[in-house]
Amino acid sequence: MKVVLDTNVLVAAFATRGLCEAVPEVCLAGHDIVLSEPILKELRRHLRGKLKVPRPQAQAVVAFLREHAAVVAPAKVPADACRDRTDLAVLGTALAAEADCLVTGNRDLLDLREFRGTAILSPRAFHDRLR
Repeated sequence: MKVVLDTNVLVAAFATRGLCEAVPEVCLAGHDIVLSEPILKELRRHLRGKLKVPRPQAQAVVAFLREHAAVVAPAKVPADACRDRTDLAVLGTALAAEADCLVTGNRDLLDLREFRGTAILSPRAFHDRLR
């Protein structure tokens, strides 16, 4: 299964313990993670800014993800595809990847439930789907 992980899931995976931490592990073990430069850039910014992760560690996280995930250029999506224009690149990543699902904690995206064939799931819903 091709899975796009949104920035908020990745930040939580590297900063906390629990379900979000398990999502990338499960994906690495048996699925294909797909990311894009906008997702990786936002991840680096949040690790450095919000979480005060030292630059070498933030770079190591991004390098790890580059090594273990496919990185695609987001497809263009209509500006009205979602409420928050900053989420267009995430939807474009899912579209370009022909992803089976997008895992996010972002309510604006979760409210869509689906985008052009890609299921949009919370980390809990994704975990439950894999059971």
